[in-house]
Amino acid sequence: MSAFLEHFRFAQPGWLLLLLPAFLLLLLRRGRGTDAAVMFPNLSVLVSLGKRVRRTAGGIGLPLAFLALFAAILAMARPVWRNEYQSRSASGIDIMIAFDVSLSMDIDDFIDQGERVKRIDVAKAVVDDFISRRPDDRIGLVAFAGRPRDASPITLDHKWLRAALGELRLNDQFDRGTIKEQGTAIGSALAAASSRLDARDAKSKIILLITDGASNSGKISPIEAAEHAKTLGIKIYTIAIGTKEGRVDRSIMRFPYQEFDIPTLRKIASLTGAEHYWAQNLASLRETFSTIDQLEKTDAKSHTVIDDTELFPWFLGLTLLAALGSTTLLALNPPPSP
Repeated sequence: MSAFLEHFRFAQPGWLLLLLPAFLLLLLRRGRGTDAAVMFPNLSVLVSLGKRVRRTAGGIGLPLAFLALFAAILAMARPVWRNEYQSRSASGIDIMIAFDVSLSMDIDDFIDQGERVKRIDVAKAVVDDFISRRPDDRIGLVAFAGRPRDASPITLDHKWLRAALGELRLNDQFDRGTIKEQGTAIGSALAAASSRLDARDAKSKIILLITDGASNSGKISPIEAAEHAKTLGIKIYTIAIGTKEGRVDRSIMRFPYQEFDIPTLRKIASLTGAEHYWAQNLASLRETFSTIDQLEKTDAKSHTVIDDTELFPWFLGLTLLAALGSTTLLALNPPPSP
């Protein structure tokens, strides 16, 4: 019943006001008038008056006439079966996320609900939340360590993209990581992300560079890659994550040290007209992505499409059938003459 009420409508409900006089006419027709009687001295006189009056025509014909009247009024009110659809059109932003999966991302210098959390786990969670807030944007993912690797093409299928993000792994002694080559090839990662965006036709193109180290691998320097991105109209937001005190395990590096290259990351952002952020705790990392989300807004418009299926032909057909039936019955069985 609820589904019927949701879809059934009268496009011109004003005609339904005619139902009031129609019902009044029906009530007046059903009312009984004054009883009339004629006194006869005997029954023989009645026999001479003629055949018995047939009441079938009036008993069926008049209800059919009223049915025709009501159906005609409903037809004039234009009953329709309405379906409404939401159509979204968006002038979205193409985004490439360059995600660092070097071994230093294993450092657990973030605190979440009193527990120490690794940089890669915190970054994946915050990036996942960022993606969920950008339903109208095409987003891709490049993972990098000693070299870049495409983890996801630029896509609107964010469910698939978020699954690819969740599958990013640091390399281990069994070479089960997303990228086997160690190092931090920031320049190569930016060049790879820029080439993916250059093939796209979008009003705005940005790269989110997420790293916790300095570039020490690759054939292209970060600044050179940034200058190339600038010529393509691409902005690069650089996000350094981690604390000054964070260090990798000595099993990875005998004399571990912090590789942050804040000046270079800041220059990359400045060259391309973007911003640089340094998130040293979970709150500041979330705030960073919230800020970027506000800076790069998508122009989305929603339209309601209404699809009406006209039902008045059925009511019109019922009107014609009822009127024809009523006329036929009254023609074949006329009421007695006074």
